Amino acid sequence: MHRRIVPALLCGLLAGCAIGPNYKKPDVTIPATYRGMTKEELELNQMASLGEQKWWEVFQDKKLQNLIRMALDQNYDLRIAADHVLEAQAQLNISGSYQYPTITAVAGPNGQRYEKIRTTNPYAWGAYLIEGSFAWDLDFWGKYRRMIEASKANLLASQWARLEVIATLIADVANSYFQLRELDIELEISKRTLASRQEFLKLIKHLADHGSSSMLDVRQAEQLVFTAAENIPDLQRRIQQQENLISILLGNNPGSIERGWSLIQQPHAPVVPAGIPSSLLLRRPDIQEAEQQLVAFNAQIGVAQGAYFPDISLTASGGYQSAALSKLFTGPSGMWDIASTLTQPIFNAGRIRAGVKFAQAQQQEALHFYQKTIQQAFREVSDSLIAYRKDQEFRTQQELLTQAASDALRLSELRYKGGSSSYLEVLDSNTRYFSAQLGLAQARLSELRALVDLYKVLGGGWQFK
Repeated sequence: MHRRIVPALLCGLLAGCAIGPNYKKPDVTIPATYRGMTKEELELNQMASLGEQKWWEVFQDKKLQNLIRMALDQNYDLRIAADHVLEAQAQLNISGSYQYPTITAVAGPNGQRYEKIRTTNPYAWGAYLIEGSFAWDLDFWGKYRRMIEASKANLLASQWARLEVIATLIADVANSYFQLRELDIELEISKRTLASRQEFLKLIKHLADHGSSSMLDVRQAEQLVFTAAENIPDLQRRIQQQENLISILLGNNPGSIERGWSLIQQPHAPVVPAGIPSSLLLRRPDIQEAEQQLVAFNAQIGVAQGAYFPDISLTASGGYQSAALSKLFTGPSGMWDIASTLTQPIFNAGRIRAGVKFAQAQQQEALHFYQKTIQQAFREVSDSLIAYRKDQEFRTQQELLTQAASDALRLSELRYKGGSSSYLEVLDSNTRYFSAQLGLAQARLSELRALVDLYKVLGGGWQFK
């Protein structure tokens, strides 16, 4: 016990320092570049990172921008995050109040009644009282200063958490909007395919009526029509449900969503600059939040260690008390009291020691979580860079596949009309072309969603002003 008290006492007398460890930023291993970057991407690293751009510079569709602004104004998750900031601010004020004295006042009549033993003559005594009291728990060891340090860090953590909610919300709205536009394309493809197949079915029925085709061809053509037709109500269901999802993100009741540019019109560069990995630690809100949580738990060790040392309190009270109201403020009615106390824990069955170990374990957990968050951030950027590049390559091949399937369908229909092939060839070509068109729409969606994810993991989106 003396080994703990004497150094702390000297520290308090000589330097006014607080007990517990001072925070030191942990050492982290930062890669020179993100894994999997191409030579062209490395050259672009000299430019500002995509994550440093404002969200309206990345998402240039005016309708999408309006949706994002509406979400930033009305989304309930963002409102809840703002409430958490207010809670942390109030907790900081509470922690700061412990450093100051408490002053209270009491005023009013005070009466009591006494029964005399073995008599029938009770008597009453009453008095009028006005009293003020003063109490101050001195922060001699810096326990309250550590408490304030922890509360400040928690406040900063809640502010960074709110910015993380903003970045996530912007990404969710953009992804949901692109998903909606992709479903719109699928519905358009299905309706166009249905109309085309219905026209071809009329031709086959005409040929069958004149003996140039068989009923088998008619039935196979009908299958193509029914396949396209059954896809339409399912897509309409998914579109309305997607609109409901976006409405909730906007803080609105379910309703329709205005459309802007198609997926093809959405601007996105073939190669985007990722920036320097070390700057990621400053841009990502989740990393900043994790570090502030570490600062808070580090300060809590000092709060827990403060229980080892004596509590030094100053108290004082003064006022007036008199049986007669008219004599309340006379000299003889005055009273006062001044005291100081020192409370030193002696035995508590190891509760204080366990509390310190608990705080130290929490600090270690926060340290490992901080380090894990950084590693996870580097992995997410690397994954997103690879995904964006490969999704572009996949979309390019899907465009070639769709063009080839379109030509194959056109040629097979010409061959069938000329009597050079069976309808089975047309059936296969039509099915392949329909599937290729849907695959191309989904490939374009994947490319845009990869861009959204890359923007978010690079620490972009929360700079909303």
